[in-house]
Amino acid sequence: MRKETVKVAIWGFGAMGSGMAKMLLTKQGVEIVGVCDRNPSRVGKDIHELLGVERGDRKPVIVNPEIDEVISEGSCDVCLCATDSFTEKAFPRLKHVLEKKINVISTAEEMAYPKAQNPELAAELDKIAKENGVSILGTGINPGLIMDLLVVVLTGCMTDVTHVEAKRVNSLSPFGHAVMEEQGVGITVDEFNKGVEDGTLAGHVGFAESINMIADAIGWKVDGIKTQMAPIVTTVDRQAPHGFAAAGNVAGVSMTGQGYVDGEVKIDMIHPQQIEPEMEGTYTGDYITLKGTPEVNMTIKPEVEGGLGTIAMCVNMIPQIINSEPGLKTMLDLPVPRAIMGDMRNWIKA
Repeated sequence: MRKETVKVAIWGFGAMGSGMAKMLLTKQGVEIVGVCDRNPSRVGKDIHELLGVERGDRKPVIVNPEIDEVISEGSCDVCLCATDSFTEKAFPRLKHVLEKKINVISTAEEMAYPKAQNPELAAELDKIAKENGVSILGTGINPGLIMDLLVVVLTGCMTDVTHVEAKRVNSLSPFGHAVMEEQGVGITVDEFNKGVEDGTLAGHVGFAESINMIADAIGWKVDGIKTQMAPIVTTVDRQAPHGFAAAGNVAGVSMTGQGYVDGEVKIDMIHPQQIEPEMEGTYTGDYITLKGTPEVNMTIKPEVEGGLGTIAMCVNMIPQIINSEPGLKTMLDLPVPRAIMGDMRNWIKA
């Protein structure tokens, strides 16, 4: 067992970053040494106060807007970067942390398999990490586990795979205003279609990453990916904590995607997400259907909650990224995720 605690910094203290902090405060052998966030409502405040958690004998951790006042070279074992969804936007921050010789875990969806859409940036991150003797990983619930890594694991009991379908039916109700806007909750169908056309509606980010992760893992070569976005129109008024959709307007988005191998659809992604789905008879769940020998069917009902799942994946992968060889890693490269229930230092290699 290491004598010192595992030292963690957090960059971004919104829903994900603060959730990771709250989880870390329940764990043994780990210490939050700094938090960076520029939201004026958080700057200058102690994280324990913000989280509503008793500080006890822990040191205060004051939210600081300047990252260089939070981390310095080798000042902690890992930095959890809970900002951005896209590799290109996250890159400057990730590079900055790696150059401080600190391991990184990123929540950016595209970072789950960055070579899928940003091979040059992925290669650059790998190079920077190796030059500084540290590692970087992107993970979360999806992409990162449910629609990709779990699929890959289940293929391990098959002699042959002919088709993959991953379906995630989830509720947007627990999420905040930013997600409501990204998914078009509450807008008209015409506004939705315009948002799809001009790219202002993000929908789900991660199909290209999940499809490529699955294909690379089992030896398929993807020669094309198509994605579609359709509005989920409600026939009743739906009210969520941070979003409202009137009857006739958009309650969410149905995302579908296909991965082509040798000109044929081999991977199907189905991901409808909306506020208060039960109001019109839709119940959440995660489903994997693998055609081949033997056929594999997996159902998780209700869905694995996206927010908590992402928080847990990032925290539980801390020992894996600290232990790994330097460079850019994906969930395919590291030991399987597992809940860290004991002292985190017990998982760290000497």
